[in-house]
Amino acid sequence: MRYYNLKDPRLTTGFRDAVIRGMPTGMGLFMPERIPVMGPGFFRRLPLMSLPEIAIEVGAQYSGDEIPKTELRRICEEAFDFPVILRQIDEKKQVLELFHGPTAAFKDFGARFMAGCFRYFSARDEKRTVVLVATSGDTGGAIASSFLGVEGVDVIILYPSGKVSNLQENQLTTLGQNITALKVEGTFDDCQTMVKEALTRLKRGEKIRITSANSINIARLIPQSFYYYYAVGQAGGRSVISVPGGNFGNLTAAAMAWRTGLPVEHLVAATNINKVVPEYLSTGVFTPAASIQTIANAMDVGNPGNFDRLRKLFDNDFDTIRSSVSGYWFDDDRIRQHIREEYSRTGYILDPHGAVASLGLESYINKHPGSTGIFVETAHPAKFTHIVEPLIGVAVEMPQSLRERLTGEKQSIIMKSGYASLEEYMTERYSLK
Repeated sequence: MRYYNLKDPRLTTGFRDAVIRGMPTGMGLFMPERIPVMGPGFFRRLPLMSLPEIAIEVGAQYSGDEIPKTELRRICEEAFDFPVILRQIDEKKQVLELFHGPTAAFKDFGARFMAGCFRYFSARDEKRTVVLVATSGDTGGAIASSFLGVEGVDVIILYPSGKVSNLQENQLTTLGQNITALKVEGTFDDCQTMVKEALTRLKRGEKIRITSANSINIARLIPQSFYYYYAVGQAGGRSVISVPGGNFGNLTAAAMAWRTGLPVEHLVAATNINKVVPEYLSTGVFTPAASIQTIANAMDVGNPGNFDRLRKLFDNDFDTIRSSVSGYWFDDDRIRQHIREEYSRTGYILDPHGAVASLGLESYINKHPGSTGIFVETAHPAKFTHIVEPLIGVAVEMPQSLRERLTGEKQSIIMKSGYASLEEYMTERYSLK
């Protein structure tokens, strides 16, 4: 499998290079030269397959011969050693719970797979790897946990000051070792821009290699498709899938799985008030905007990094994407109301991001009464107790993995927004002059 630069399709490379580089030149994105079509035999076996088994079979289509099958099996079995649960909510809705990993967020899937790829590739290289990652909430914790202690790799996490929850900040800032947190005086979009510019502009010499662990990295994006195969296999038939969108890697991964032949009826792009994608799906005009802070903070993205990939999967044709994807957005008051009402109605506890996805699915079903679907719950509600508990009136049980992160000394470096600040820090730290 070859990967091309969306900004210049003439420039192609292999899987290893695409993973290690993270981003091609010109602020582009790597995209597989083709979306593999999975055969009918694979889909017949799907209901009986475990997530690691699915990951090995689908992942091999994207990694080709650059990761031997035995190594890919080890990577997948180690990365996906925690459960994925598809739970029935009512006769119309199922929820795909992706928060049972070590950091209680769906980002564990991509982060752990990517870390496994890096371990394999780095073992064959003497150069030190610096992983830059911007986070609006959960990505940073998942990357920090997945790469903690990996030899030859430094992880530098940029997060917006005052715009992540206390628990999320603990997950970023209390690990130490090879993990460094940069507290940026700005928004997530500022952090993401700083990372992108560093990937393309920073002079790194012979000492280090720089890559990204955001979903702009293809090794983060591909594994996010794996759990959609699992969900559809367990659901037993075609379903509408509603995905909460921030940087839109998760929805793009669902679209990738669909393009391989996965029987999906329709996709729903559900967002908070950062609604640039639902507005595009309504008007055909994509207008990036400054991000707005909400209670669903991981979705506070005004210029989604994966949007170009999503459009490419539908051949950049607006009519095609609009016939396949519907967009809905909801403000904080509606999100709070839904958390309260859904708990009262079913006893199920939603986090704010899952609430957005649930609302998106309901909105679609209301317009298409014969449909049933799956909404994606991306983070454990215990990560947002300050929001959820006052709404439902009961304490949310916290997983042990999160309890362990409640304590510990926070260590972060305060940084002004803008590429110049990051360039100065990196140049001094790694003696790049």
